[in-house]
Amino acid sequence: MRIIIAGCGKVGKAIIDSMTDDRHDITAIDTDPEVIEQVSNTYDVMAVCGSATSREMLLSARVNKADLFIAVTQSDEVNMLACFLARRMGAKHTVARIREADYNEDGLNFIVKELDLSMVLNPERTAAETLFDWLKLPSAVRADNFAGKKLQLLEFIVRKGSTLCNVSIMDLRKKCPVEFVVCAVQRGDELYIPTGTFVLNEGDRVAVMTKRAETHKFLKVIGAVQKQGRDVIILGGSTTAYYLAKLLVANGFYVKIIERDSDRCAELAEKLPSGATLIHGDGMNHDLLMEEGVDSASAFVALTGTDEENILIGFYASSREVPKVIAKVNQSALADLAEKLGLDSTLSPRKLVADVLTRYARALNNTPGSKVETMYSLMDERAEALEFHVLADCKLIGKALKDIRLKPNYIIAGVIRGKETIIPSGDDVILQDDSVIVVATDAKLYDLNDVLR
Repeated sequence: MRIIIAGCGKVGKAIIDSMTDDRHDITAIDTDPEVIEQVSNTYDVMAVCGSATSREMLLSARVNKADLFIAVTQSDEVNMLACFLARRMGAKHTVARIREADYNEDGLNFIVKELDLSMVLNPERTAAETLFDWLKLPSAVRADNFAGKKLQLLEFIVRKGSTLCNVSIMDLRKKCPVEFVVCAVQRGDELYIPTGTFVLNEGDRVAVMTKRAETHKFLKVIGAVQKQGRDVIILGGSTTAYYLAKLLVANGFYVKIIERDSDRCAELAEKLPSGATLIHGDGMNHDLLMEEGVDSASAFVALTGTDEENILIGFYASSREVPKVIAKVNQSALADLAEKLGLDSTLSPRKLVADVLTRYARALNNTPGSKVETMYSLMDERAEALEFHVLADCKLIGKALKDIRLKPNYIIAGVIRGKETIIPSGDDVILQDDSVIVVATDAKLYDLNDVLR
């Protein structure tokens, strides 16, 4: 596909990084010549310096040939105008980042319709919604939803003394009344698609697909249930923190936001709902955290603008035995290091947005057998979980799973047929219009037919 990305800031670069892995023909636009030089030297893309709202620039970037135009500059207005011009000049699909918190759903729908946008992106809102899902399920490192939240993919750590230690997946199935599929296991630097004889060890990071309605029952059976508390401390008064606080308060949580900047505190004080308490102070000060009740908090979320601060204070919260600790970490190398040192849950808003757009680009590709509906990166970005809509030309239609010869790095983890949710066994058959969830390790998957040997 021909894709134009306007705006090469942190989010733009994350999108470029993800898109180049998918072998698209990419043109990057930015007004800063130093940024353009860096992008040109780092990625195999065409990089041009100029304004995305310039007719001449868009013509030189061949916007009329673009399958997808993405505007993620720092300005909502520039993004909207660039997308409007790109669409008028022939781009087939347009996506704009719009971060303004004051836009409600009706306002955004109006903008989408009037500007003929294909999609609106709000990285901070997307991150807050993901964090909220994780906080609702404190036992898991992360939780991703599929098929309209009918199926849930959980990642959790096998802890010391867990009933899962030295247990094979086959034996776990025998004693567990809940249907599930173990999709992947990360052990140190190795990643496995496990068979029934695979034995789980302490420290394994395990990805399991189960019906969302049975998630808590599954976690209880394996002895991994943590009581969901209602007291959440958020470090950093970012826009993501604002969105997250609103979600938490609306669902009965008590929230404290600690922010060191007095002007930002004043701004937040006017917007935050009752039920959220704003603390002006330095959250890196341990005495302040103790004074504000970190020892009794049920969750701690570090959302400052600095990865290193989020990691350090996350470790401190873990040392105070806060049950659920999440740190925003955008640098993948730092996230890997933090997780190896014991900080289980890290979140990269940039990566979330890149995943959304990568999924969207794959969905736009016309493939003979299937269409991508949902996609998540997991296991430190070494695996993907994708939801496909099965089209008429799919080679898997009518075949029982036990008769399908899958490539070694793929597993079919779930099937949705109308209102029926299926945790698949060997006798299940794939039909046209099913939604099929596939987990792929160390591979990129574009079409459901690609799982076949």
